[in-house]
Amino acid sequence: RSNAGETMAWSESVDTVLASKDGLAAFRTFLKSEFSEENVEFWLACEDFKKTKSSSKIASKAQKIYSDFIQADAPKEINIDFHTKDHISQNISEPTLSCFDDAQRLIYSLMAKDSFPRFLRSEEYKELVKKQQNGNQKRWLPFL
Repeated sequence: RSNAGETMAWSESVDTVLASKDGLAAFRTFLKSEFSEENVEFWLACEDFKKTKSSSKIASKAQKIYSDFIQADAPKEINIDFHTKDHISQNISEPTLSCFDDAQRLIYSLMAKDSFPRFLRSEEYKELVKKQQNGNQKRWLPFL
């Protein structure tokens, strides 16, 4: 369970939200409401992909990310420019752990500059902060 301090800290940067289990869940819910949760799902898939140790898994994981997020008409297609998409398409047959880095940077930037500020202004975020503050007051002032 996060506390008000942590919830407030999410406003510092998109990194603090992505690094927090509760923050990530709240941000995801918000992105779902905006029909853009594929962005955070892609970012998380890339983070997981970069930790892949086994070379046999690199190819299969890369293919899955490609088919889920990159290829034309992918079920969770992310919005990236043609050159980035084309570069990935050309290299997907021999993927490296950094093959999605450019696309991940673009999506991160999109979330940080676009979705994240809206998340901080959203009712979802304001409600979470209010709940955390109320919860903390009750904990410190049991006679209320």
